[in-house]
Order: sequence, then C-alpha cells, then structure tokens
Amino acid sequence: MTDMEQLIEPVIPGLRRYANALVRDPAEADDLVQDCLERAVARWGQRRADNDTRSWLYAILHNLAVNRWRKLSRRGVMAPIDTVDPRSLSVAPAQEHGLDRADVLRALDSLPDEYRSVILLVTVEGLPYAEAARVLGVPLGTVMSRLSRGRARLAAALAEGAPVKSHLRRVK
Repeated sequence: MTDMEQLIEPVIPGLRRYANALVRDPAEADDLVQDCLERAVARWGQRRADNDTRSWLYAILHNLAVNRWRKLSRRGVMAPIDTVDPRSLSVAPAQEHGLDRADVLRALDSLPDEYRSVILLVTVEGLPYAEAARVLGVPLGTVMSRLSRGRARLAAALAEGAPVKSHLRRVK
C-alpha cells in the first residue's frame, strides 16, 4: 500500500457522510466523493506535506459541492417535460414592447455613414474596437467616439419614433 492509499483510504467513509449531508442524495453524494478522490489523486503532488490530508480532502469535496450548487442554480430546476405547464416553457421577451425591427432599421438607415458603419461592425458583427478601427482605417478613439455618438443618436431616434436629425449646421 502506497503512502497516498494509506492517507486517503481511512478518510473515505467520512467523506461519504459529509457528501450525503451536503447533497442529501446518495447517488449524487457518491459522484461527489468520486470526483473528490479523482482530483486528490491527480493533484497529489500539489498537496503540502505538512498539511493534514484529511482537511485537504474535505476542502476539495466542499469546493466541488459548492461548484455543483452554483452550476445548478444557473441551470434552474430540472423537471420531466410531461409534468411542466406549457406556459412556463417560454419566457416573454425582455425588450420593450413598442420596439419593432423595422423601426430600428429605419433609425439605423437615417444615421450618417460613419456612425452606422461603426455600430454595425461593433454591435452587430461583434468586432472589437481595435479591429473595427483597422477595418475603417481610423484611430481607436475615433471608433469609440463615433460609437458613443451613434448609439446616442440611435436611442434618440427610437425614443422619438422619428428619423435621426443631424445636429450639425452648415457654416459658410
């Protein structure tokens, strides 16, 4: 029996009890203990020789349980599809009800080209600012200022329900 086996094996019953108390499901508790032991064996070299192996294993188990709880909380409640009310399977859209795709496209079309191109590259195509600057051949700061001004004009146009009017005056 190796040193690792001698230190881990006596702790396993306690790990099972702790896991059962944490998750209250024997199958999930066994999975949790299995994951804990796999992680301990894989990272045995990272263990401090002066530390207590028992507390190290319990810490691994606890951290794995916390990670599972976080994952489950993000995932939501699991239920058989036959028992779920069909109305709860869909979620109402979060956007404002008055916002229509045609309104957005109309407001976008009324923007000056320099604002529209930056908004489309960054917002629709998902390009980083630096890449959008290279595409347009302008400095990074110009992209950021055009995006800010373009978004403000777009928001104003959508709030008014009218096309964007230029705030610039022609001076001779």
